[in-house]
Amino acid sequence: MMEQYERKARFTELKPYDILAKEHDFMEVCEWNNGEGFDVTKNEQQFSLTWGQWECLQALVAFKG
Repeated sequence: MMEQYERKARFTELKPYDILAKEHDFMEVCEWNNGEGFDVTKNEQQFSLTWGQWECLQALVAFKG
């Protein structure tokens, strides 16, 4: 069976956020249709995270030791 759906996505140029960004560098985040995670695209690179993995990453970045 084939399904059609729309994904929630957000897109931005990276330059205002990243001192190392080049002109036209971008980032896009698309939520999965099942709501359990999201895909991140930075230029040609892409990775996926579940919401639990995202929470873990935030904890690791904020960790002060």
